[in-house]
Amino acid sequence: MSFIPVNTPLLDGNEKKYLNRCLDTGWISSEGSYVRQFEERFAARVGRQYGIAVSNGTVALEAAVAALGIGRGDEVILPTFTIISCAAAVVRAGATPVLVDCDPVTWNMEANQIEAKITPKTRAIMVVHIYGLPVDMSPVLELAAKYNLAIIEDAAEMQGQTYNEQPCGSFGEISTFSFYPNKHITTGEGGMIVTDDQKLADKCRSLRNLCFQAGYQRFIHEELGWNFRMTNLQAALGVAQLEKLDEHIIRKRRIGQYYTEQLKKISGLQLPQTKTDYAENIYWVYGIVLTEEVFYDAVVAMQKLAERQIGTRPFFWPMHEQPVFLKMGLFKEESYPIAERIARRGFYIPSGLALTDRQLEQVSQAIQEIML
Repeated sequence: MSFIPVNTPLLDGNEKKYLNRCLDTGWISSEGSYVRQFEERFAARVGRQYGIAVSNGTVALEAAVAALGIGRGDEVILPTFTIISCAAAVVRAGATPVLVDCDPVTWNMEANQIEAKITPKTRAIMVVHIYGLPVDMSPVLELAAKYNLAIIEDAAEMQGQTYNEQPCGSFGEISTFSFYPNKHITTGEGGMIVTDDQKLADKCRSLRNLCFQAGYQRFIHEELGWNFRMTNLQAALGVAQLEKLDEHIIRKRRIGQYYTEQLKKISGLQLPQTKTDYAENIYWVYGIVLTEEVFYDAVVAMQKLAERQIGTRPFFWPMHEQPVFLKMGLFKEESYPIAERIARRGFYIPSGLALTDRQLEQVSQAIQEIML
């Protein structure tokens, strides 16, 4: 059996056609027309007025934090169970990340832990939607309004997802997305910032372009920015992929439903929640958590699957256990038991859009074998 990777993107639309237009015209840099098209169409899709295309989802977060003016002495509340980009964006701005644990079923941040972490230094809540289900936004929005806090919505894994029929990426002051190849739409590498605030949009555009000043002599700068620009080649991919987003969501849900049907009777596995009162899972990845009755952890399970030619990835490692932050003196003696448990006992299996029916069968069979 050939190795089944954890992700393979699906590129069966107008990708080649649009890329060839870039090559034929010579517009391959960030100045090409596809960048603006992608920004406008993506923003419209998630119900925002402004889209700012950037080079990846990590820098989208950094620019969003900077645009809000968050800096030294400020605090931002976010989940400990997330990718390091979220906390890193706060730390690099000179602010302090303040953590909450995750829900044991949805794996999203526990909204009921947020209020206890709010202090006079709190500037924002960074909401991170995890693996396929959105955070329960209503209580978070209520807290933000009560304490006059900004919402930074990290919707990197949520292209096409909704919360109570409102698009993920449309909540709060500013939202960010990633277009890495394992996302529902991809530009290879790439990201997007979306907002309804023109000043924030203008600030993000400036920050991504070295803070060049419109109407002034070029190469004279009043502020420091970054080169976070997306190329026209990447944006061309994005436009083509966006045309297929609805099909991709249907396909992802079918993959998730197939796995659940095949694996639900296997003892020792916690499978992803299929739906909540406010959303149906779109399975960015199909995650599995080994229950306590299983005597080995996720590392061993992934090794067993690798022996059967099945690719896997571990769950996120909690921010409060990251060596780089502990060396900085952050999160001393903090413990978040749910995140700690699922980080050690959770992993995800091949979930890419290009999976064949035969590969889905092989993955399911391999999991059944290792759980005997």
